[in-house]
Amino acid sequence: MTLQQLEYVMAVYRCKHFAKAAEYCNVTQPTLSSMIQKLEDELGIKIFDRSKQPIHPTAAGQLVIERAWNILVRAKHLKEIVEEERKSITGTFNVAILPTIAPYLLPRFLPQLMNEYPEMDIRVTEMKTEDIHKALKHGDIDAAILAKLDGQDDFKMHQLYVEKFFVYVSKNDNLFNKQNIRTTDLSGEFLWLLDEGHCFRDQLVKFCHLKSAVKSKKAYNLGSIETFMRIVESGKGVTFIPELALQQFTDVQKELVRPFAHPIPTRSIVLLTQKNYIRTTQLQLIIDRIQASIPAEMLQSGKIKTL
Repeated sequence: MTLQQLEYVMAVYRCKHFAKAAEYCNVTQPTLSSMIQKLEDELGIKIFDRSKQPIHPTAAGQLVIERAWNILVRAKHLKEIVEEERKSITGTFNVAILPTIAPYLLPRFLPQLMNEYPEMDIRVTEMKTEDIHKALKHGDIDAAILAKLDGQDDFKMHQLYVEKFFVYVSKNDNLFNKQNIRTTDLSGEFLWLLDEGHCFRDQLVKFCHLKSAVKSKKAYNLGSIETFMRIVESGKGVTFIPELALQQFTDVQKELVRPFAHPIPTRSIVLLTQKNYIRTTQLQLIIDRIQASIPAEMLQSGKIKTL
């Protein structure tokens, strides 16, 4: 039995698919399958029921997985202690990020960081807030970039920046002629909002006293900020965008942007880790690069009251 075999088992358990697990582990599927088969032969059990799709563990396999996870966490912790003692930045760094942050933040720092430090294996996964909290607690990820919310006291928090929300208005909408948007102006508007479970939506609904966006939800379930922006640009309704998105806008797009009247809704973007996270050298490098890529006025969180 080897740690490598246990890592392959955990990859299959998380991915629920042998090919995807092999890709994640950067090995061929036959190699991964063979290693797991050898472990099953050694233990005299079947860890996974291969007749079901997606792949699920057997009852005995579930017990193996629970113990394998504990072993791998301890082994990883030991390696991290040694790497941090050397002030090393090598090794894998798994970070989760909200889908409402990723397209606006990642291009600002990630390509440059990867080019400058090719020895650092950065792996990014988009997740919703609830899934991020679970992944952090289970040790599936090293860190997460998300909006600050109540109930995150179980984690160590690093402030990154604060950004305002803006209104994105179709030229065909009555709000287009307004210079500033009050929350009362949004009553009765055709609002394109993300599906429930996105903290971006939850924060705006709470701040703007929006009970629901029934019309738009019937027209388009789920959705993304970018999709809703294209719909607004095509002439229908209103949506909301984070401040960092404006950095990528064309002059034509900027014509559709309207600020909120006071009080201005904002969100505080933070990086969370487990409280006992050890690789602080690697972590601080990433925090520094993120903040260096952000406009200076967005780093001054004390000037704005966040939601």
